[in-house]
Amino acid sequence: MATATASKSALNTRDRLLDILAKGWAYFFLLAMVLFFSATGPGFFSVNNFSNILVTSTLVALMAIGQTYVVITSGIDLSIGWTVGLASVVSARTMRDLVNGGTDIGTAMLIGVSLALLVSLIPGIINGILIARVKVPAFIATLGMYGIVRGAAFLLTDGQQVVGNLPEGLREVLRALGNGSLLYYVPDQGLVWFARPDNLPPQVIRGVASLLPYPVIVTAVVVVVFAFILGRTQFGRHTYAIGGNPDAATRAGINVKNHLLWIYVLSAFTAGIAGVLHSFRFTAGAPQAGEAALLQSVAAVVIGGTSLFGGEGKISGAVIGAVIIGVLQTGLVILNVDSIWQFIVVGVVIIIAVLVNQAQAALERLRTTNG
Repeated sequence: MATATASKSALNTRDRLLDILAKGWAYFFLLAMVLFFSATGPGFFSVNNFSNILVTSTLVALMAIGQTYVVITSGIDLSIGWTVGLASVVSARTMRDLVNGGTDIGTAMLIGVSLALLVSLIPGIINGILIARVKVPAFIATLGMYGIVRGAAFLLTDGQQVVGNLPEGLREVLRALGNGSLLYYVPDQGLVWFARPDNLPPQVIRGVASLLPYPVIVTAVVVVVFAFILGRTQFGRHTYAIGGNPDAATRAGINVKNHLLWIYVLSAFTAGIAGVLHSFRFTAGAPQAGEAALLQSVAAVVIGGTSLFGGEGKISGAVIGAVIIGVLQTGLVILNVDSIWQFIVVGVVIIIAVLVNQAQAALERLRTTNG
């Protein structure tokens, strides 16, 4: 009897350890990568490098936020990569044309950003209608929208890769907001707010650290808002319910069609924010701004623990997934690894994440059976 009790206790301990590893593997993996690259990559372990990783991760993180909502409902949004580009182009072109026409920079920026976000909603609305009401599979609907938005973005740039030639005054403001920081650390001066001091000697400039980059602050606000919506509101509960069992959600009184429409609008909206930030960071609009980040956004969602079968996932997990990808890319660059290997490594990590998710689901089924 005592032997059986001890054996059962050992199994319970093992199951708890496996559960902790399955749910927190992404955090352990991130820590392991940071330690590895810090030991092997010169200059990796520095405040400036970590700040740069966070800034470069904002694009994927913003796309992954909306994608998380979609995947929780058992869907997929393949159009957000080019929605990012469309928003980037619309914002840059609108601001450029307004300033060239005599509008002051502040007003031009407000109109350009607002118009870009509004335009970015259009692909989401169409996706939602096709998927929720016409019953077109999400993969097909968003793949078709992928091509439509791509063409629209290039039409707005007359087939060019970039909307450039921004007035110098506008360019300076965009550069300050897209690449600046709310707080800096300056050697011998300490913490400096809003702007890095001018005319610093080269040896001091190398030691200046950007502590709160504006793109990271914007992304953090979006993360907090959408994490709260998903985790603490009725909208979030309905999202999980639809992903778990849409028929049961309908019987429970949830308007599944309207909810799915809003899900795809939300996905397009976060992609639009990413596009606007891109135009600020690079002081230009690029149709292909989010093309490469599409796969990375899906990878971030999966790495973060969102189930591809729906009904499970968190915004925090998607953000960690985006940071993992950023650390991987930066670490491989510092180690002078060919960029082609980045795609291979990210692909391997995606497969590992899916296997971990499946193992976690199998463990839950085993517990239910034995319970």
